Amino acid sequence: MDAGPASPDTPGSPGLRACPRPAILSPFVSQHDASLFPDYPMNIFSLWFRIPFWQRVLGGFVLGALAGWLVGAPAETWFGPLGKLYVTLIKMIAVPLVFFAVTNSISSLHGMKSVAALGGKTFLWFAVTAVLAVGVGLLVANFTNPGQNLGQLAIAADYTVREVPTPIQVLLDVVPSNPFKALTEGKILQVIFFAALLGMALVKLGDKVKQVRELMGEASSAMIQITRFVLEMTPLGTFGLIAALVGSYGFERLLPLGNFVFTLYLACALHIVVVYGGLLLTHRLNPIRFFRGAFPAMQVAFTSSSSFASMPIALRSVVHNLGVKQEYAAFAVPLGASIKMDGCGAIYPAIASIFVAQYFGLHLDLSQYFIIMLASVLGSFGTAGVPGTAIVMVTLVLSSAGLPLEGIGYLVAIDRILDMMRTMTNVTGQMLVPVLVAKEEGLLDLEIYNAANSDVGLDQNSNAAA
Repeated sequence: MDAGPASPDTPGSPGLRACPRPAILSPFVSQHDASLFPDYPMNIFSLWFRIPFWQRVLGGFVLGALAGWLVGAPAETWFGPLGKLYVTLIKMIAVPLVFFAVTNSISSLHGMKSVAALGGKTFLWFAVTAVLAVGVGLLVANFTNPGQNLGQLAIAADYTVREVPTPIQVLLDVVPSNPFKALTEGKILQVIFFAALLGMALVKLGDKVKQVRELMGEASSAMIQITRFVLEMTPLGTFGLIAALVGSYGFERLLPLGNFVFTLYLACALHIVVVYGGLLLTHRLNPIRFFRGAFPAMQVAFTSSSSFASMPIALRSVVHNLGVKQEYAAFAVPLGASIKMDGCGAIYPAIASIFVAQYFGLHLDLSQYFIIMLASVLGSFGTAGVPGTAIVMVTLVLSSAGLPLEGIGYLVAIDRILDMMRTMTNVTGQMLVPVLVAKEEGLLDLEIYNAANSDVGLDQNSNAAA
């Protein structure tokens, strides 16, 4: 007897289109766990996770810009909370992620000597790329002349001269008087310092603290999973941040200083493509592979304007997409997020110096150019962890070169626009240096780096940290 046509509500029914589960359901479900889920009907949720992560973020960016342009000033009230929530969530996970990752990485490296050697080489590359960044900024600014033919500009109402800390004070601030206070206040350099000491102590104690080392590794893995959860908010966060930005600023505020904005964006783009790309080529690494793997973190950096908020996804990209050994990356990337600032600490002060000199009709001699370069490179390390680093850096460089500090006030009004590109440059450099050092030290998995099917999105699965 014929059982009749299958019900449209039953699995396998011709009336219902069955959809095999994606190879990767989402960052919430591992490749091993995916086998526990049966095929399910196609729906919006499954379609969303089929879209590569970078495309989702790009879509959020475009839709946010459109919404901000259409809505105008109210976009800050309507959509701004989405962006603020996203940045808050990222900051929530950043400190515990750094603490457990650094402690686990130091305790996993082969003794304190290897830590010192890797740290020294990392610092060297931080300095080399900073020098190159200042050079790019000076060259581009002298070509575009951002401070000429501007007329009279208005100083931003909220501008105040920032105090520049002394080098001794910066060094003293690295050491926490209370490590728990450093954790709660998000003082990342102090967290790294204490975590590194704890990691070294675990190495020294050996097998007696084997269970503690394992606990740190498991805690690090747990934070990585939490990071995956939070980073799924990136498209919505991007939408909120960009909508609020476009709605608040519009385009009229860019017009008087449009050449300065263009100069900064051009210099940062040249530094990323030419300098970083050239360094990768000298290390026999394909630059396109690097930028492809680094793209998720670059997107987040551009929209959030925060190296600190971008650090979890930068760490994931360096390990998961670019193949840097986890133990080294977990030390180098958080350190770079604190002191590696090619955009804020090198390119921006160099261009701002040329802008101020041209606007006030001052001529810079060779000694002042040298001072600008030296102050930018050393200052980027010396102001590590200081809030408002970009403004502090410009204050430091202008005062060192004998240029009027009043010029900073003209730039504060458009600082949010500038900060997007500066931060993306910072974060790209923070990912580049670990790749270069890992290649030199045999800590780079070239198979992962050169993987032809490597997806730049977070929807890739890996048990690696990132």
